[in-house]
Formats: sequence, C-alpha cells, structure tokens
Amino acid sequence: MISILRRRLPITTSFPYISILTATPAKLMDSAANSFGGSHSLVALAQQLRHYKAPRMPFDDDSEEATFEESAGKVVSQVGVVESATPISRDPQRFRPKRAAVLICLFQGEAGDLRVILTKRSSTLSTHSGEIALPGGKAEEGDKDDGDTATREAHEEIGLDPALVNVVTVLEPFLSKHLLRVVPVIGILNDKESFKPAPNPDEVEAVFDAPLEMFIKDENRRVEEREWMGNKYLIHFFDYETENKKFLIWGLTAGILIKAASVVYQRPPPFPEQNPIFKILENVEKDTALP
Repeated sequence: MISILRRRLPITTSFPYISILTATPAKLMDSAANSFGGSHSLVALAQQLRHYKAPRMPFDDDSEEATFEESAGKVVSQVGVVESATPISRDPQRFRPKRAAVLICLFQGEAGDLRVILTKRSSTLSTHSGEIALPGGKAEEGDKDDGDTATREAHEEIGLDPALVNVVTVLEPFLSKHLLRVVPVIGILNDKESFKPAPNPDEVEAVFDAPLEMFIKDENRRVEEREWMGNKYLIHFFDYETENKKFLIWGLTAGILIKAASVVYQRPPPFPEQNPIFKILENVEKDTALP
C-alpha cells in the first residue's frame, strides 16, 4: 500500500495553481474533476502543467542513438544534470544518447498535499541495489512516446495501470552519469484508491510516496560538492522517514524531483541547484561518464 506519513513535513494549505478554477465553468470543472478522483486542485494542476513547454534539444527528433548502458535499462544514477548544461548535447552529429523516461506520478494526499510515488530498488540487484528511484527505463520499439515509455515501465515495475495515470507534460531531459538521456514525464494519478502496488520482486523492494514540496525546501537536505573536468557541481541528498522507515533520495532522482517541484509550485528552491556549464567533451566514447 502507498504509505501515509505519520509525521509530515510542513505543507501549504492550497496549491498555487488553484486560481485557475475561477476561470472555468462549474459543470466543466465537475466533469473534469471526476477524472481526477473528484479533486478540483488536481484538475487545475493538470491545466497548468499542460501549458508548460520544456526546452527542445538539438536531437529531439533523432533516430540514430548511441548504445550506452546503465543498470540494465533502468534509470538510476548518482549524478544527473539538465541536458542544456552540457555542450555535448549541442553537437548532435557527434553524440546521440540512448533515450529513457521516468514517471513522476503525483496524487493528492489525505492532508491535501501533493505527493510523488517512489521505489526502492531490490537489495539483490548487482548495481544500484537499495537505491531510491522513480519508475522508468529505456524506450522500447513499441513505445509511442516518452509518456508511453514511463507508464509502461511503471506498470512493469510496480503494477501501476497506465489507465490510472493522466500524462500532462514532460520536463527538460537530464543526462545521467553514463550519458543516458532521461526524460521526466509528469502524470497525475486519477484514482489513488484503485492503485494497489504490486512491485516486481526482481527489481523493486518497496513502493512509497513522499511530499513533492520537500524537494524545494531546505529541510532534511544535505549536499556534496564534486568536480569533473574542472567544473564543480552539487549533488543533493534528501533524508526522508515514514512509518519508521528511512529513505535517502539523492543524485539523478533528487535532481529530477527538484526540477519537477520547481515547475509545479512555480518557484525555485532556496538553495542552488548548480547545474554547471560543462566544457565540451572532445571524445564521447562508450566508457565516457560523469565521476
């Protein structure tokens, strides 16, 4: 079952996008709310996010891709930066990264806060075991788009029926440690009571949820500074506890959730994200990676 916080972080009493409701006819809003578990706040959120346009990258419509591998097609990495911060993304003739997508599945908690579904990877996995991740993985031939990839992977990993998720937008892609192009897909869970987590034991040890707003707050956060090719950058770590279980959310997953929370709540975090402008890589090869 999706966990409910016993000790919650401070939350806002209403979402910042609630004003959209006043411009919508009541009957239309009621009809739309039925698709989101009766929540007008989620309807307003969906309307807001559908207007969001992520920056386009030079190879948004590419067909030739590199074959970099990461964690057997899953999206887990200690490092991840927005693609626009990396000059390698501006030279599509030299580098076309493999594409993947993760699902940022949001729903309204019992206290009215906005929450996101996360997973803990199985402790038996040979790579990134026990780490926290968003459902997701590499695109497959039958996927129509990034939303299809993200919802398919969520169904395979945690039993989330794609019919329960309304995909509303995608964020700017991130590049992972092994230069995998990761597209964050934001979807809204329209009926959380119908979602009964069924984690794939080969991949997922636990399914839980956390308040999205915590990723643009300075509470329960720490940071490490690292350097690559003469550029310093930050890796964020968020400590989270629920039902006497402790989780550490960091690296690429934390970076994606910081960006998602900034877009949803329409305000930047009170700490520097520090997405660096990396120097141009002269050679991008199979083993090229962030440290």
